[in-house]
Amino acid sequence: MTDAGARQHTPMMQQYLRIKAEHPDILVFYRMGDFYELFYDDARRAAEILDITLTARGQSAGESIPMAGVPVHAVENYLARLVRRGESVAICEQIGDPETSKGPVDRQVTRIVTPGTLTEDALLNERESNLLVAFAAGSKGYGLAALELSSGRFTAQEIDDDEGLLAEIERLRPAELLYDEDRPLPAGLAERRGLSRRAPWHFEEDTCRRLLTRQFGTRDLSGFDCDHRPLCIRAAGALLQYVSETQRSALPHVAGITVEQRDEGIVIDAASRRNLEIEHNLAGGTDNTLAAVLDTTRTAMGSRLLRRWLHRPLRDQARIRARHDALDELVARRRYDGIRGILHGSGDAERILARVALRSARPRDLEALRHALERLPQLQEALSDTEGSELAALADALRPHPETTDLLRRALVDNPPVLTRDGGMIAAGYDAELDELRGLSSNANQFLVDLEAREREATGIATLKVSYNRVHGYYIEVTRANAELIPGHYIRRQTLKGTERYITPELKEFEEKVLSAREKALAREKALYDELLEALNERLAELQSAAAALARLDALACLAERADVLDYSRPELRETPGLSIEQGRHPVVEHTLESAFVPNDMHLDDDSRMLVITGPNMGGKSTYMRQVALITLLAHAGSFVPARQAALGPVDRIFTRIGASDDLASGRSTFMVEMTETANILNNATDRSLVLLDEIGRGTSTFDGLSLAWAAAAWLADRLRAFTLFATHYFEMTTLPEHYPTARNVHLDAVEHGEQIVFLHAVRGGPANQSYGLQVAALAGVPKAVIETARNKLEDLERETQRRGEPAAQLPLFAPAPEPGPAETRLRDLDPDTLTPRQALDLVYELKGLVTTDEKR
Repeated sequence: MTDAGARQHTPMMQQYLRIKAEHPDILVFYRMGDFYELFYDDARRAAEILDITLTARGQSAGESIPMAGVPVHAVENYLARLVRRGESVAICEQIGDPETSKGPVDRQVTRIVTPGTLTEDALLNERESNLLVAFAAGSKGYGLAALELSSGRFTAQEIDDDEGLLAEIERLRPAELLYDEDRPLPAGLAERRGLSRRAPWHFEEDTCRRLLTRQFGTRDLSGFDCDHRPLCIRAAGALLQYVSETQRSALPHVAGITVEQRDEGIVIDAASRRNLEIEHNLAGGTDNTLAAVLDTTRTAMGSRLLRRWLHRPLRDQARIRARHDALDELVARRRYDGIRGILHGSGDAERILARVALRSARPRDLEALRHALERLPQLQEALSDTEGSELAALADALRPHPETTDLLRRALVDNPPVLTRDGGMIAAGYDAELDELRGLSSNANQFLVDLEAREREATGIATLKVSYNRVHGYYIEVTRANAELIPGHYIRRQTLKGTERYITPELKEFEEKVLSAREKALAREKALYDELLEALNERLAELQSAAAALARLDALACLAERADVLDYSRPELRETPGLSIEQGRHPVVEHTLESAFVPNDMHLDDDSRMLVITGPNMGGKSTYMRQVALITLLAHAGSFVPARQAALGPVDRIFTRIGASDDLASGRSTFMVEMTETANILNNATDRSLVLLDEIGRGTSTFDGLSLAWAAAAWLADRLRAFTLFATHYFEMTTLPEHYPTARNVHLDAVEHGEQIVFLHAVRGGPANQSYGLQVAALAGVPKAVIETARNKLEDLERETQRRGEPAAQLPLFAPAPEPGPAETRLRDLDPDTLTPRQALDLVYELKGLVTTDEKR
């Protein structure tokens, strides 16, 4: 806006428009008294999103001002709704003194609230990580950095290609994703919510390196294994700069960065992660997921850690065995039970300490922190006899902090107020000066009682009252009927209907003393609270270590409880390749079924690397395949598994190609999505990968689909030698083991009972002999007339195929067994033991004739 244009507005609107010009793309909450106000387009947008009243008040530059507002005391509720919609908000506070300001009170933006930089409990899902992620593109891949501001956890990694970038972003599920606006977005990211464009100079390596070393207080980044990783430095630096801009404060809880190696964990691409429904189901919800079954943690920080473990199963067998050893100890004698009882109600110390670092912690945060610290001695005692294990290391990390605990116990009242605004959070006896100031206020009531009695006696007015309110302060109230009895030293303060209010020099002096004491007490209390936050910040690192140990112990105790209650067993980790599962179960399906789950075995080794799985729709093929993947994932996440026994060799990646879906937004059909996911598997799987393929080739014509399915299976069996579960309805695929000896057939069993089908859900050796397609259709509710028409059409097609002498173009698994020919019928009817040699010779000629006649037909 030009200077001339600005001068047309009132001084207050000039101030607002100047601040808004600095934040053109986000909403500005402009503090005015007890409200945050929004103007012009911000007001219109907020009114629509928040369903609040849009008004037009006053004028500026000759036009009315569209305006909407939210009360200060309820601002977090409105911020939460805006953030869920992907909006960012600049909080503009009054920083000047209204009594000394000439013109509008000075204001400035004190914080920018964005989806990825939230720290308040009211704005966060307590059991999900809220991540801010940035990626920097280079000539040979990407650098990716992720920060959870609400805990201070800061990580970075290098990624080779687009597929790896998409996989990691799906794993992290960031609330906000920063990228260089001069670089094209990789396919698959453009429609993602929470994208924030950043100017290219934010990713400049030297600037980013300086930002990181200043934040960590180091000369270089070699101590974080980051110094020689320019892409990681660029991503992490751009992310840190963004957080500094939005928070407008120091970040002492972000004290270092961890470089993650992608090969430390089992790699799961984006599509496979969605198919496995680890934390979110295919509909986007959280019901009927692996996390929903496993997560019985007692703290929110334990829940978040457990989910990180599930999303990043490890490949280092030593680290996995350490978790398994810990579970063994916790399950023994139900030791986990007592630990979980102690952990219950201990609060989210991880996020509380982040707010302490940001100086935004509230009194009840500190009370919850005190409760958590008070539990440390009990937890250390519960882990006292666990020498030489992961639990012993946790016991050391959970050592008590008596000085900090005592400080919080002495400083805070029990059940403190939510906010510091009105005081009341510092306990009596903590500070002598505060106690003295409070004493002046607390003695006020007795002074007023005594004053009222004296004035009634002196004036003879029996109805005289001495009272107080926040607007007018202290006063003496007398009815007008007694006006002639008012002494001359009474000074009228206010006239009301039927009464007059007065002040006396004595009461005025007392009022100034008391009100001054209250203001001083509130100021003193706030200063003491700030000192308390400073004292906690001096011990921040050791307190963060204790919080991390609490989260880890909670996650382990949760897995121990699940193993005990759900009858999970410890898996065996082997150095030799292969997967062997005895009586395995699907953890989620088992949990939701009202009837008993049918367990199944699975065995793959160097000589048997592929199972070709056939059987009817609804027979359980997808469930069987997914349970193998989830058992593998659980074992490598450090959990026990739903199986009688499981022995697993090294696994580097898990791939799944299950189900059918369009990607219409990108112009991709179901078959195109299927082929894209299949191509990713065929290009990236290794001989240590677990591959799940379901119904490859079903999205095109029968012969095209069959050919593609055969070629993909052959590539996996012969060239890649990946451990593969290959489900299909193509009966021709069951001949694959004849060509590739590492493949073998299994099927899901079902039987017909009258016109009904009964799924046995049991895996048997060999191929299926039918698929029961029409029976499944009937079970789904397809009208009987349609089923009968389909049956007749199927018979016509089979007869036509037999007449032409062609192989069946439709899927043979849907067809019933063929009718016996004349020669077969003749053979079934005779008894060879009753034939003479002459009759036997005649029978040969007869059969020859029957076969010849049948062929001519």
